[in-house]
Amino acid sequence: MENQSIAILGAGSWGTAVAIHLAHYGNRVMLWGHNSQHVQRMQQQRTNERYLPGTTFPDLLEPTESLKDCQQADQVIIAVPSHVFAELLTKLDKPKQGIAWLTKGIDPVSNHLLSRLVAEKWGESYPAAIISGPSFAKEVAKLLPTALTVAGNNHDYQQALHKILHHGNMRVYLSNDIIGVQLCGAVKNVLAIACGISDGLGYGANAKAALITRGLAEMSRLGKAIGAREETFIGLAGVGDLVLTCTDDQSRNRRFGLLIGHGMDLDTAENKIGQVVEGRHNALQICMLAKSVNVEMPICIQIEALIEGKITPEQAVVNLMKRSARSE
Repeated sequence: MENQSIAILGAGSWGTAVAIHLAHYGNRVMLWGHNSQHVQRMQQQRTNERYLPGTTFPDLLEPTESLKDCQQADQVIIAVPSHVFAELLTKLDKPKQGIAWLTKGIDPVSNHLLSRLVAEKWGESYPAAIISGPSFAKEVAKLLPTALTVAGNNHDYQQALHKILHHGNMRVYLSNDIIGVQLCGAVKNVLAIACGISDGLGYGANAKAALITRGLAEMSRLGKAIGAREETFIGLAGVGDLVLTCTDDQSRNRRFGLLIGHGMDLDTAENKIGQVVEGRHNALQICMLAKSVNVEMPICIQIEALIEGKITPEQAVVNLMKRSARSE
């Protein structure tokens, strides 16, 4: 393999995990963080104790706070939360080969998918890709078996990403449905909150299975309305990531929902999680997007109303259960 220099912009758990994977397989990786104290601790300790404790950095991984140095890398991959994605874009010069991101979410200001923001800055034909799929950071950092999807608008660029990612216990599949893969990554977080709330209320496996199944139907309806491919929603980025996030307590969105179901208020719950809960920040955007294309998403609507403080978890369940019967 031809080793490359790679910049990961965002030193949270997911960005750090992918940086560890890439460095382990011989690439020189710069892991950028905006907080100088956090970066200095990572440099000194050779680990990210704040977001991914207990995992030592490979020799080729170098934390940095220099965005200028990162932009000289062969590949640039964004790993910041969705609500700061647009701000980071404004600080970047055009990367050499294209831009990829690990971020799963929607821009909270414009309600646009992140690919739209990239196209508005560098043009529709500029190579862009999202790296997504069922993946917990801790397991990727431990080099455990993982399968991901790289969805983009340029096959050569996707192949370049495939070349650096597809090694050891990581399998990477390619897709040209960049709309569908982005949508899956955003909606599944809201549905994971719903499943966490259900379990927190003690409603059991039947309720969770119903939420996952009907949530997948909501996700698919919205995807079809905005130009996504139906098969994406039964693939890794769709049902794969949805099941993972809704059923395992490594998911911060699910844990957030569990705490809400146990009676904790939203701010306290997110503070207890200690990281950004994307579903909380993107529920409104997903519902507004659905409304704009006249798509019904009852589960997401109830979670958004709960997050806005309009209803309680118990009321959300009642509202869903009293909906009129219909064909599946």
